[in-house]
Amino acid sequence: MAFVNWLKRHLVVVAGLLTLGYLLLPNVVVTVFSFNKPKGRFNYEWQQFSTDAWKDPCGVADMCGSLSLSLQIAVWATLGATALGTMIAFALVRYRFRARGAVNSLIFLPMAMPEVVMAASLLTLFLNMGAQLGFWTILIAHIMFCLSFVVTAVKARVMSMDPRLEQAAQDLYAGPLQTFLRVTLPIAAPGIAAGALLAFALSFDDFIITNFNAGSTVTFPMFVWGSAQRGTPVQINVIGTTMFVVAVLLVLVSMALGNRRNRQKA
Repeated sequence: MAFVNWLKRHLVVVAGLLTLGYLLLPNVVVTVFSFNKPKGRFNYEWQQFSTDAWKDPCGVADMCGSLSLSLQIAVWATLGATALGTMIAFALVRYRFRARGAVNSLIFLPMAMPEVVMAASLLTLFLNMGAQLGFWTILIAHIMFCLSFVVTAVKARVMSMDPRLEQAAQDLYAGPLQTFLRVTLPIAAPGIAAGALLAFALSFDDFIITNFNAGSTVTFPMFVWGSAQRGTPVQINVIGTTMFVVAVLLVLVSMALGNRRNRQKA
């Protein structure tokens, strides 16, 4: 009976922890098998503990090259989508213009549309334009589908902003640029950062749209898919584990900085 009462009081916490554990379970499996030494081509069964893959993460031909390419595309796609998405979000929230409702609806289309439909449509567009498939077509496609997510994140933040803060800055003789840089941009920064991080993750992880519009270019997700057909090297687990750890560290640093800023304000 005591356990049942305790469970009722902490049911939400227990459910949250179980959900979090379920979501992190694949990452744990990837991390564990990054220390495996498989006997065959496939790294699906635990055989022997080894750090060989960690000592030589680029030991598989073309893997680090595809990883570098994916990182470059993700960075440039993030910069492009964040810049365009931020301007679009401010325009949709702050200004009234013709077809504003239609633009709002069109922004959500890439989020609701199946990726394979968008990939085929973009491929048709590039072929009709005579564009050579490769780095630039991938980049354009990634900016296009990341744009909607950035606009949604930034728009939510801009809508929650108090316009009286900007009015107060103008009353204190701040110019439009000074008001934007010192008041508007810092307040909107969390939404912009969230949109940028989301765009980076989506771009780096994308396979379907990239596969349609890559030509002979091979990104890291395409390399992983190709490797899975003939054998999965342990180095793939090493790269996945490293990226997961880096992402967790970034979140922890962000939380620490936020807590420190809140304590300073208090």
